[in-house]
Amino acid sequence: MTGTPVPRILVFDSGIGGLSIAASIHQSLPGAELVYLADNAGFPYGEQPEAVVMDRCTALVMDTLARVPCDIIVIACNTASTVVLPRLRAMTRVPVVGVVPAVKPAAAITRNQRIGVLATPATVRRPYLDELIQEFASHCQVARIGHPGLVQWVENSVGGAPVPRNELAQAVAGFRTAGVDTVVLGCTHYPLLLAPLKEVLPEVSFWVDSGAAIARRTAFLLEQQGKAAGERALPGAAVRMALFSGPAPRALAGFMTGLGLQPARVLGHWPASFLATEAGSA
Repeated sequence: MTGTPVPRILVFDSGIGGLSIAASIHQSLPGAELVYLADNAGFPYGEQPEAVVMDRCTALVMDTLARVPCDIIVIACNTASTVVLPRLRAMTRVPVVGVVPAVKPAAAITRNQRIGVLATPATVRRPYLDELIQEFASHCQVARIGHPGLVQWVENSVGGAPVPRNELAQAVAGFRTAGVDTVVLGCTHYPLLLAPLKEVLPEVSFWVDSGAAIARRTAFLLEQQGKAAGERALPGAAVRMALFSGPAPRALAGFMTGLGLQPARVLGHWPASFLATEAGSA
């Protein structure tokens, strides 16, 4: 906990996908301070063994909390959320929020009971997705697509690389065949692909992600602590620090600013860069 009147929220992902969640939180809670933490040295988590994801995520989050105290931790990564939440909650008193694919709201909004779930290959294979569909969408036909390229296309877009429209159209063609009217964006990277997705699937009526639900849960937990964020935006940058375990992506500051998340500081090779800064100022 920070012990300061301005609430501070740590948002964690393996790459830049968690910025979609950070943007939703900032839109709902402009009076909160954000810290963004990405383990891009371990990216992509979907290709890592669960034990590696658990160890890397918990180590980075706990190390960052020791240096930059926060009031809420948001694990804005579907893969990490499926494996790390119990262990992380046992390690800290700071409330931890995880993400799951938004199957429940999709099942409630679809008109033709045909839903698509767009996720990473790892998420598509996980039993917890089967459980979500069985619990909330058993009355629906559910088509799943887990494509290995989409996450990397989003990461590349930070530096200005265009999303390959023809390849994207081929990747999601199964949804057109299935006749879905609603698509769940089951990876936090995918809201950052929403514009090109709408271009290649204009027949889809509803695109559903977890951002708004995570923002509501975060607001509730802050209120429980007596640290409700003000409705007025804080002066200066929206994100106090953007921290990356590997090199910070080129052109990141401009990309974040385009999402309404202007960062005050961007540091790569975290936490070594912080230690070097501290040593230099000593």
